[in-house]
Formats: sequence, structure tokens, C-alpha cells
Amino acid sequence: MSKYRKNTEVISGLSSEQYRVTQLGATEMPGTGEYLANEQPGIYVDVVSGEPLFASSDKYDAGSGWPSFTRPLDPELVTEKPDGKYGRESTEVRSTTADSHLGHVFPDGPPLDGGLRYCINSAALRFVHRGEMETEGYAAYVAYLEKNDD
Repeated sequence: MSKYRKNTEVISGLSSEQYRVTQLGATEMPGTGEYLANEQPGIYVDVVSGEPLFASSDKYDAGSGWPSFTRPLDPELVTEKPDGKYGRESTEVRSTTADSHLGHVFPDGPPLDGGLRYCINSAALRFVHRGEMETEGYAAYVAYLEKNDD
């Protein structure tokens, strides 16, 4: 059983933008996200459940206006599903346990890193700095902060 869960108490405390993005599937305005320019070492977790989603070592500047990552930390904690609501076919990305809308994945990422671009709304994330990861229960993910050249 997962230690991560959709927490209604947390949902009721979300900002209006966090709620709009995670619960209603909205997209924040490009260039406005809190974590767009963040270059600190750490991981990004679901703002609702705390599920570990992305590592700073997989973050890059795609020039899209949203934080972009080459891969999720654990593919089991991210769900991808077809999404055609904007008049074109795309793939929505959601957290597996909390079912929070995170953003979309596109096949135009860096080829040497797998070719995917996970375009993620800052409003769906909470950043856990490397120095706080052990205290917050994410010690198992510290090794992911080193750039993986597989």
C-alpha cells in the first residue's frame, strides 16, 4: 500500500491556481510558474499527495514557459492518458495516487535523454530541497539527483 494518498484536507487548503490546475485540469499561464527558473537541487512532489514525481537533475529549459523534465522519478507514480481537449491530440500527465493533473508530455525533448518533454505546471508541484529530503521522508530519492547517463 502506498504512503501517498489524495488528501481532501490538503485539497481544501490549495490556492485557487493549485486547485484549478490539479483538480480541474487547467493550465497555468506560461512564464508564471513558481518553479520555472528554479535551479536548486531537489525533487518535485505532487502538491496534493506528496508523491515524488521529478528530479532537479532531469529538469531543463525547453523555452516553453513551463518547467520541463526529461523523465519522471518513478514511472509508476505518473499516469499518461490521451487528451484531445485543445483540438489536437496530446498526452496528459497525472499523478497516479492523487490523480492530480500535472501537465502534458510531448515527444520533442532532448534526444539523448529519451526524447520526451514532460511539460509540468508549477501549481501542481511542491519542491523539496536536497537538504530537506531526508527529513521529509524522501531519502531514497537523493541518488536520483546525480545526472543519470544511462
